[in-house]
Amino acid sequence: MIQRTLLEWGRLPYGSNPQDTTTIPEFAADRIAAVAARSALAGRGENGVLEHGRNALRARSVVGVLAADGCALEILPKIDVPEPVDQKDAAIRRRLVHMLAVALDMRIDVGTITELDWQRETLLEILIRVFSVKLTDAVRLGMPRRYVGCEDDLRALRGSLDITHQFTRHAVNPSRLACRFDELSPDIALNQIMKAAVTKLARIAQSQSNRRRLQELAFAYAEISDVPASALRWDQVSIDRTNQRWAELLSLARFLLSDRFQTSTSGSSPGFSLLFDMNVLFEEYVGRLIQRALVGTGLRAALQGGRLYCLTEQETGRKLFQTRPDILIRRGQEVVSVIDTKWKRVVARADDPKRGVSQADVYQMMAYAKLYGCSRQVLLYPHHSGLGNDDGRHGRHRIGEDEAYLEISSLDVSHGKRITQRLNDVVLFKPI
Repeated sequence: MIQRTLLEWGRLPYGSNPQDTTTIPEFAADRIAAVAARSALAGRGENGVLEHGRNALRARSVVGVLAADGCALEILPKIDVPEPVDQKDAAIRRRLVHMLAVALDMRIDVGTITELDWQRETLLEILIRVFSVKLTDAVRLGMPRRYVGCEDDLRALRGSLDITHQFTRHAVNPSRLACRFDELSPDIALNQIMKAAVTKLARIAQSQSNRRRLQELAFAYAEISDVPASALRWDQVSIDRTNQRWAELLSLARFLLSDRFQTSTSGSSPGFSLLFDMNVLFEEYVGRLIQRALVGTGLRAALQGGRLYCLTEQETGRKLFQTRPDILIRRGQEVVSVIDTKWKRVVARADDPKRGVSQADVYQMMAYAKLYGCSRQVLLYPHHSGLGNDDGRHGRHRIGEDEAYLEISSLDVSHGKRITQRLNDVVLFKPI
């Protein structure tokens, strides 16, 4: 199995030695690029997932795992972590899993994963391990069961008699009774969802330990109906105090089976992908953290809210060019701040007085200031070492002649458990 790891925007040259982890054989690159081209994210922002060049593969701003026959490529986000070089990939995987958990509003318990596992396993194998270990523990305590309605022809009455069927199907054979009854059964929507996730992961897992656990789980779910992912009845699942331990598993299964951030592909050659657009992930991550930070402050955050229009046709009154700011901070009905996240690197002021901020982004924030009538606009970028040691506000600019300001800020996503407090300090409550 040829397996390589690459940072976003990184370059992986072709080479003839499959053992050289700094290169990739051209045949493997071709297979991986074919899987990337079939992804739902192909062709979006900066030419999609991968640049399939003459001499190398180059990643874009999409991260995750691409796998084809006999080869796999893991793309990790470019996060400046303080760990030594040989431990950086492991640290980045931990941060990425944390970002996914926050963005998807679920708890992912990684307590069983050792430092060695973080270093040698890909992001996909880590997620499979988290799910399979937790599901194994839950199944050992017993599958959830519910009473389901059944109909059957029996020799003795069970439940109630189906009069219509009795006098049509068994009119000449009264030895059989058409019965309707409730039966306690494990073949319910929640277990069907878990089986669908196990079936899917069993096809793509590479780790021997993951494969073994998934095979054991497949055996445990053998009597549960096979339901395609598109036909699963999520609406029939009810989490209450009797099955609360399944809440986290349900969230994980929804993530692994859904197409919100990921896409699974198939075609003429075998392959799959588990991919995340970092622009979308960073926006969701920051938005969820801000919502947590605002609890008890009298402020609230609306994600992708606002939706005011820039223009109105004079003749018809029709609205045009709707806006959707990433994050609106409100006090009651008043908008006190607009925050737009950008997963790209700004530069130090000494290198560029504009800090690499695009003109289109500035125009967008000027429109927000006018439409939403707030004095504080924030463009928030991921922090990196080129901006210095501390994240926070790197620039504050007056917008025209109005009493409105645009701030250029960064957030260090490598902070771990301190991230919410850092967001509190550097974005929300710093005096202006």
